[in-house]
Amino acid sequence: MQTEKCASYSPLRQPYFGDLHVHTALSLDASTMGTINRPADAYRFARGQRLGLQPYRDDGSSMREIELARPLDFAAVTDHAELLGETHICNQPGLEGHDSWVCRVYRSWPRVAFFFMNLQASRGTRHDFCGENGQLCLEAARKPWQETQQAANAAQDRSSDCEFTAFTGYEWTGASGLGNNLHRNVIFKSEAVPDLPASFIDAPRLEDFWRKLEEECLEAKPGCDVLVIPHNSNLGGGQMFRSTRRDGEPILPSQARKRARFEVLVEVMQHKGDSECFPGLETNDELCAFEKLPGSNFASRFVSFLEEPPTAHQFIRNVLKAGLEEKKRMGVNPFEFGFIASTDTHMAIPGSVAESADYPGHGGAGKPPGEGIPTGLQDSIDFNPGGLAVLWAEENSRESLFAAMKRKETYGTSGPRIVLRFFGGWQLPESLCQTQDVATAGYTMGVPMGSALPNPIPLPKESQQPGFVVSALADPGTTASPGVPLQRIQIIKGWLGADGRQEVVYDVAGNPNNGSDVDLETCEPRGSGSAMLCTVWQDPDFDPEAEAFYYARVLENPSCRWSHRACLAAGVRCDEPESIAEGYEACCSETIPKVVQERAWSSPIWYRAQKQ
Repeated sequence: MQTEKCASYSPLRQPYFGDLHVHTALSLDASTMGTINRPADAYRFARGQRLGLQPYRDDGSSMREIELARPLDFAAVTDHAELLGETHICNQPGLEGHDSWVCRVYRSWPRVAFFFMNLQASRGTRHDFCGENGQLCLEAARKPWQETQQAANAAQDRSSDCEFTAFTGYEWTGASGLGNNLHRNVIFKSEAVPDLPASFIDAPRLEDFWRKLEEECLEAKPGCDVLVIPHNSNLGGGQMFRSTRRDGEPILPSQARKRARFEVLVEVMQHKGDSECFPGLETNDELCAFEKLPGSNFASRFVSFLEEPPTAHQFIRNVLKAGLEEKKRMGVNPFEFGFIASTDTHMAIPGSVAESADYPGHGGAGKPPGEGIPTGLQDSIDFNPGGLAVLWAEENSRESLFAAMKRKETYGTSGPRIVLRFFGGWQLPESLCQTQDVATAGYTMGVPMGSALPNPIPLPKESQQPGFVVSALADPGTTASPGVPLQRIQIIKGWLGADGRQEVVYDVAGNPNNGSDVDLETCEPRGSGSAMLCTVWQDPDFDPEAEAFYYARVLENPSCRWSHRACLAAGVRCDEPESIAEGYEACCSETIPKVVQERAWSSPIWYRAQKQ
């Protein structure tokens, strides 16, 4: 608990920027990438301290260092529950199993161990050295789990300054079939947490996993509360948000309610791509082409014959529409998600999201370092630096931030610190943006992002349209790296019409044709933009009988992508082959954009049709 009341407290809430998806040396994949930074190091980095990165010299000193230009407000270390004990055993001489052939491979050929140890875990089984019923590895997992808790509790600023909040968490790394991602991050409200994290090996079905959270947190630990954040649905092969049971029958209302209880948020963007939407899959939205990976599952990056085309149900916008269908069928919407973004760093560097030429990558499935710093691009070129989670809360405390997550008053950005507000209501005044108090009016006359519109008060038929106020402030950046102006705000509407799932994208503020561009030789921006955008908008096509959701998407002017900055810094000129040094061949790929349009996505606001 917070021991002192936060000096910075606002009943109208404030935006706090953080990262809820962070891996350290306790995770198998991070450790096999050479990561030695641990949970306490990750929190030190998040708070603004400089951190050394792999590779390391013989004397233990790091060959690279990194520091955030702006510290984070909060973070959660979410190391994989799977193989937590196995990784600990392989790194601790004297423990039973340390000299097993598996651990010898782990220490001698770590990237080989990465594949076969993960393959074993994805099958829901443990290695023989874990002993009967896996007890040796389960017992060994206690120490890193205690370290995770201790690091979060130590990093928590309990003074009235309330400068930083650390959440205890972990990742349940489930998979379906040949590499379809079912991964979920688990975030706890307080110091009351289960004795061990529930892994995919221990709870291989989502129903088992949710039941364990109920039994081992909600029921067993006074003060324990928890939420679950699915991530990387872009690599889930459409399996992450199934609306059918294993026997092919539709899910039951009880299952839908259980999901809605735990899975209140979804990760829309991270290091391994954007999961909002995909061009041509139930949409003609060209901006859905942002930071896309090929294929439909993670395994296809390593085994090409597993690659399949992406499916509509991999992407969150389509899942939100599927939720409206489920609500119509059984009266419960299992897919009413709020949005966040994060990094999924495997180098213990939360919040490292800058599109800079010296971006070091986030590891995990990226480039493993050797004896020296890898030559060429420091990450797979189709990966990106990831995003940030933003929470609207009264103060920077665990209680206040967790409450913001539970009520879904959250949004995600692809990296910039854009400040985004989104309210919906029935009689929001058109002049709202001209006042100095959008938030007061938004809370008193409507609802914030993440909420459902209240039942409309009796209004004349011509006034029965929901209104929305959306405002955005551009990221001011830093002296060394100024922010990028805003180009426009859009509102995305999804609904269930007579012809099934529907969507439309409205430009509601700013100018998509403002002439903004980037000089690809220097990465200097050209054209105009806005430091602030705000508008009050009404749905011109509102149907009171159609269930719907609305969310805001804010777009910056174009800017150079990290990979293009790195290629320019290396002197690469694609028309001069001799300028392309080893490791920079991908710079000339025609499939990788040289510019990005960074953005923010608000959590949706839902309209629930009234029963006639």
